[in-house]
Amino acid sequence: MNTHRHAAARRPNIVATAVLIVGAVYCFFPLLWILIAATKSATELFSTPTLLPMFNGGIMENLRILFAYGNGVYGRWMLNSAIYAGVGGVLSTIVAGAAGYALAKYRFPGSSLILKVIVAGVMLPAVLLAIPQYLLLAQFHLTNTYQAVILCLLVSPYAIFLCKIYADSSVPTEIMEAARIDGASEWRIFTSTGVRLMMPALVTIFLLQFVAIWNNFLLPFIMISDGKLFPLTMGLQQLLQNSASKAAQYSAAIMGVVLAIIPVAALFLALQRFWRLDLLSGGVKL
Repeated sequence: MNTHRHAAARRPNIVATAVLIVGAVYCFFPLLWILIAATKSATELFSTPTLLPMFNGGIMENLRILFAYGNGVYGRWMLNSAIYAGVGGVLSTIVAGAAGYALAKYRFPGSSLILKVIVAGVMLPAVLLAIPQYLLLAQFHLTNTYQAVILCLLVSPYAIFLCKIYADSSVPTEIMEAARIDGASEWRIFTSTGVRLMMPALVTIFLLQFVAIWNNFLLPFIMISDGKLFPLTMGLQQLLQNSASKAAQYSAAIMGVVLAIIPVAALFLALQRFWRLDLLSGGVKL
């Protein structure tokens, strides 16, 4: 009987497998379509089979049209997105790491209330804060600047909560006590021990924040009106609007989407070596 049970346990669940395959196709098909469409020229885009790539010079033509649009403004859009996502991702990761570590390893007046507010902030849709943030920054004449986007994304309740949970599990109190006995300050303990042990969580948070800011459309749409400060999301939306009667620009917009995917994919590949499967892996390395 036990043999039959083990055999049944080893048999794949057909329904679960089918659901996973359907989900994978659902997620992968838009990416496949955009990659294939980027190989087609404006005339080939709607006159050839959807999933048939074309290599008749369409890629180079689309690149030429894309970077010629607006005197090369696409490059400026990509640089703006890199500034927003890079600076915002790094600063929000620092804030989340320090705040999560403090909430996990110290007890101070109001710490439990702060944690409850953060948990409530996780469940609060960010879109609800966009207008109040705009009105607040307008009082300081910071709208239509890089700071308008970065400051609004500096504090992520989800990232702080994740760091708090991770620090609880990965930073042993015994190591902190030993460091205090050796004369290390609290700041030294955080930077030399806490950060190293929390590195997998910090890398994950940076990636999540980078992708979230890179793909953010609503906040820049509210804060930014100067086309020179547009991120890729707003720039591509503007390009699509202008492409309604110009098929060539429509193909260029598709190529712009493909190029916008490359930095995110490259970042994931570059930072994946920092990920760890277990919470205490950092402690093993010390």
